[in-house]
Amino acid sequence: MTSFNGFTSSETFTQVPDSFIRMMNEIEDVAELKVTLYAIWRIEHIEGNFRALRETDFETESLGLSVDEIQRGLAKCLERGTLLRAENEADVFYFLNSPRGRLAAEAFAKGQWRDVGKITSAPLNKSNIFKLYEENIGALTPLLSDMLREAEKNYPSAWFEEAFEIAVSRNIRNWKYVEAILTRWKENGKDERKDQSDIVKDADRYTDSEFSEFLKRD
Repeated sequence: MTSFNGFTSSETFTQVPDSFIRMMNEIEDVAELKVTLYAIWRIEHIEGNFRALRETDFETESLGLSVDEIQRGLAKCLERGTLLRAENEADVFYFLNSPRGRLAAEAFAKGQWRDVGKITSAPLNKSNIFKLYEENIGALTPLLSDMLREAEKNYPSAWFEEAFEIAVSRNIRNWKYVEAILTRWKENGKDERKDQSDIVKDADRYTDSEFSEFLKRD
């Protein structure tokens, strides 16, 4: 058994429904247990309203299961009712059996989901704001951890990496400066450039009076 060094304040956490904890003693198949927990984790971290997974999103390496074992786990999740399966034409998705999941599954099956043509597999990783802070600014404190958790609720996770990169390019390594950029994007709209090589070059846009109070801070 590999030794575990403990959980850290720089990682994200996933909410697990109380009802799942109560039913754990009923789940005898490891594949079902792993598939259920994996689905809760992945769906919890999907942004937007359409929160569902394709079968291919259940990765064999991450789960330590074969394709056949994943399929068996999915079948048992469907039989137990923890997951829902919905299909529309050639697309098949798995949803958590929650109020939001039931509504989404029904809408998808009826072809009522507007952006069905744009649906892709759920992202495995999102920008970890805690990791970005430690790598670009410094050690976390309890107060800063609370501030970063609040930021995760207020801003899209895809913005964090670019905001930190802009701050580093200006050598302004403090959270208030990063937060000011995020606030500006939220209030005024963010230019979603396709060419990400322009990020550092465009950092000069963030040195106007709106950010002047942060420019000399460490």
